[in-house]
Amino acid sequence: MRPFPEPDPGEPALGSPGRYLLWLAAARRASAVLAVGYGVLCTLAQAFVPAAIGRGIDRGLVAGDRGALVAWCAVVLGLGVVQAVTGTLRDRCSVTNRFGAAYRTMQLVTRKTAQLGAELPRRVSAGAVVSVGATDITRIGAALESTARGGGAVVSVAVVAGVMLTVSWQLGLVALVGVPLSAAAVAALMRLLHARQHELRKEQGALADLAVDIVDGLRVLRGIGGERVFADRYRERSQRVRHEGVRVAGVESSVAAGRLLLPGLLVAVIVWLGAHFVGTGRMSPGALVAFYGYAVFLAEQLRRATSMLDQLTRAFVAARMVTDLLALEPGLASGDRDLDAEAARGPLRDPGSGLEIPPGRFVAVVCDRPDDMRLLADRLGRYVDSPVTLGGTPLAEFPLAEVRRRILVVDHDARLFSGGLGSQLDPHGRAGEGAFGGASGGAGSGARGTAERLRRALDTASADDVVEALPEGLRQETAGGREFSGGQRQRLNLVRALMSDPDTLVLVEPTSALDAHTEARIAERLGAHRRGRSTVVLTTSPILLDRADHVVLVEEGTVVAEGRHGELLADARYRAVVTREVTTA
Repeated sequence: MRPFPEPDPGEPALGSPGRYLLWLAAARRASAVLAVGYGVLCTLAQAFVPAAIGRGIDRGLVAGDRGALVAWCAVVLGLGVVQAVTGTLRDRCSVTNRFGAAYRTMQLVTRKTAQLGAELPRRVSAGAVVSVGATDITRIGAALESTARGGGAVVSVAVVAGVMLTVSWQLGLVALVGVPLSAAAVAALMRLLHARQHELRKEQGALADLAVDIVDGLRVLRGIGGERVFADRYRERSQRVRHEGVRVAGVESSVAAGRLLLPGLLVAVIVWLGAHFVGTGRMSPGALVAFYGYAVFLAEQLRRATSMLDQLTRAFVAARMVTDLLALEPGLASGDRDLDAEAARGPLRDPGSGLEIPPGRFVAVVCDRPDDMRLLADRLGRYVDSPVTLGGTPLAEFPLAEVRRRILVVDHDARLFSGGLGSQLDPHGRAGEGAFGGASGGAGSGARGTAERLRRALDTASADDVVEALPEGLRQETAGGREFSGGQRQRLNLVRALMSDPDTLVLVEPTSALDAHTEARIAERLGAHRRGRSTVVLTTSPILLDRADHVVLVEEGTVVAEGRHGELLADARYRAVVTREVTTA
């Protein structure tokens, strides 16, 4: 049996968290119905045990009938077997529902993050995404798992209350009144718990955001001695989370006390009344034993029902976070005009700034404001809406996926993923087992060609020493690039960009973390490696600028000068940016 069948491809109902949870349940309708059905059968088998024991006492022990005693013992044994079998099947279906719902939610979240792409950091904080993947999907799965036990508990409570009414309407009435009152009291606490949990979830997301920021900037923080400042910030934020957690814990303790105390009081009342009825001859001893068993059973089922409500409350909060994320839509529309190879090699022009990238040239762009570099790169790669044209046609008219394939933007946020380094550096996945010098002697010409391209890219990015320092070379498993320094990551990201071989490559400060000698080697080799392709480098590095075919100066978002690096040094505005020369009015 496949425990996680391929999920229904239909889209989720995002109107509310409740609708989303119902959609998840409906997507696994067969398994959910079976889980609840097995849960009902299991709890009903457990519910009838006290009745069978009571009958065995009255008709067997009290009446002295050995045959009746054996028969009722057999009934109790049979009920136990039914309970064991249905309980096992219930748990099997429940676990399938739990992981199926969590897996489906993770699929949807992953698909949405991939769909949003570069827009994701601008729309959702990193901490919120981390919290959804680490916490919320678990709570949603746990809620669906709890419905089997909780559903069986609700049905069995109603059945047992009916049985009690037929035996003694007074005790049945106590049960029918006491159970809803206990449930209502706990439900009131649950509503308060829901509000407190929502506030705690927000604080946890904010703390996760801060943690991500600190981890990303840890190297810089240590360089400027800012660890203490950010440690104080983290401590302050974590204390706010602790305060909210204490508030939630206070309500949770009240809920736990209510779940234990109220059913216990109900049991005590039923047993006291039952004992009184036995003393007055209105009830047999077997019936009293049965009623005591019913009371204990009801207490346990009430705890299960309230536990289900607790899980559903947590899941409701989690589903709200998930649906908020899934409701986001990409802000950029995709066109439908064909973008063929000939059109992709046309001039790339940004009318807003006046910047034009001739086809097949190595162009360097100098901006007087660092923020303009990122903005220009986003506009040229169509990560924001802009009137940029390619070959005279607006980028907005082309399919977004084709624009991404033809124009690659590599900035400071570019990261490596976990896995083999060689496969990370070959984004198209064309490298075979023997492409990186492995033992596979049967590697085809395609793998050999990929290996040769990779070696050339490593040489251009001056990253050979990075690979040679690894025990397993290109086969080395990496942990998202965290084991590399900033300069090493920059060179490896450049290798990956060169392996992508786009028609237009846009690099934002690709050598900012490198020493002058390494930067000079890259500057010497980059133009030759990209010959025949358009390359745009947004930088203020004189070493890169000196090797560019054409240099453009952008001041306050507009092109103000163009030429070769040596020629532009005569312009005071250019010198002020490139050489940090201080000009006087």
